[in-house]
Amino acid sequence: MTVSVALFTADLRLHDNPVLRAALDSADEVVPLFVLDSGVRAAGFDAPNRRAFLADCLADLDAELRERGGRLVVRSGDVTEETRALASECDAQQVHVAGDVSGYAQRREDSLRRGLAEDGRELRVHDAVVTALPPGAVTPQGRDHFAVFTPYWRRWAAEALRPVLGAPRVVRVPEGVSSAALPDRSKVAGVSPGLAAGGESEGRARFSAWRGRPMKAYAEQHDDLYGDATSRLSPHLHFGTLSPVELVHKARQTEGEGPDAFVRQLAWRDFHHQVLAARPRASWEDYRTHDDRWRSDEKEIAAWQEGRTGYPLVDAAMRQLRHEGWMHNRARLLAASFLTKTLYVDWRVGARHFLDLLVDGDVANNQLNWQWVAGTGTDTRPNRVLNPLSQAKRFDPDGAYVRRWVPELEAVEGASVHQPWKLPAAERASLDYPDPLIDLSDGLDRFRRARGVDGG
Repeated sequence: MTVSVALFTADLRLHDNPVLRAALDSADEVVPLFVLDSGVRAAGFDAPNRRAFLADCLADLDAELRERGGRLVVRSGDVTEETRALASECDAQQVHVAGDVSGYAQRREDSLRRGLAEDGRELRVHDAVVTALPPGAVTPQGRDHFAVFTPYWRRWAAEALRPVLGAPRVVRVPEGVSSAALPDRSKVAGVSPGLAAGGESEGRARFSAWRGRPMKAYAEQHDDLYGDATSRLSPHLHFGTLSPVELVHKARQTEGEGPDAFVRQLAWRDFHHQVLAARPRASWEDYRTHDDRWRSDEKEIAAWQEGRTGYPLVDAAMRQLRHEGWMHNRARLLAASFLTKTLYVDWRVGARHFLDLLVDGDVANNQLNWQWVAGTGTDTRPNRVLNPLSQAKRFDPDGAYVRRWVPELEAVEGASVHQPWKLPAAERASLDYPDPLIDLSDGLDRFRRARGVDGG
């Protein structure tokens, strides 16, 4: 009997999984393997919210495999060492894995390839698993990646995606392969109280529910902070419990501006992955530097992290993040702009805080979105500043989002909820809410001087 290994990483699903399909096609039996990676813990990316969501994903994946006669094999430690040991135990000639783009993922792939080759075994890497289009599938003439989204989007939208693969009916696992216990979500400390459930079954149910009327209204409503008309699928895309290829195909089967707008957001995700694949150092270095001399006021940073800046919309966003381990995309842009442009604090400080809490926090999208907002990334208008009062007027006009997340202001009526410092003195004194950290005009002037920018 021949054996292959399907090494799961950011593709924790059975539906539309080229890694698992190729492993099944190449051998009589397959070992579905997940390694609880000591390297991820050592790098500080093993955040409680993602660890808890991962536990859900692995439990669901194991249950789905068992329904098909298989099971998930879990090991813990160094990915290369554990994979080599397992392949040796069952005499697997091939290990299949999804291609990924972060510097860590690329080093992991290189290590696996070298280690398996030393044992006379082969590593097979599969593209279009983590992203809809592989990084490098479309490039501008004379360059290795697109640095601006719009031309990338035009090329991306014209490309034909691979077909969607069905889930396997049967998975045969060799007898006698040992496994560590599945991680238990209930044993993870420090999890956000409102963290959503993980797993492929949950992700597919969420997409099915959202695919109808909510998706059709997405173009008009996705920036409505209180209405929260986004798909909330980003954690499932991060862990690979949903296939971006399948989501694009299914969205394109639905007519209207909403599905088109949703597909565009999936293209943004691919865009950031192709940037990071070409420039792995952009996860911690400026993609386009302005030689910023960032401020580092610990009290201001702490106030931003705790949702106590005195600007209700910013504070609501930061409190949603802490409670849910997730934040509305419009709120992410605003919170990031306030930190990097109004307080003029290094984007890496904000990116690190987000990674500590976000269940969907991956290096490509988190770091490069932060760079986009900070003006050190791919934004063609690097000095744009989002005004929290203007944003509130557009995206939370009646203050419903603020009242949901900043209960100190729940009783404030009308638009005054966004500027509580303007309330009558007696009413203002009754609120347990801070004054603004900084006047917006002062922050704007400071940023413009630092960047050498005149005017708007």
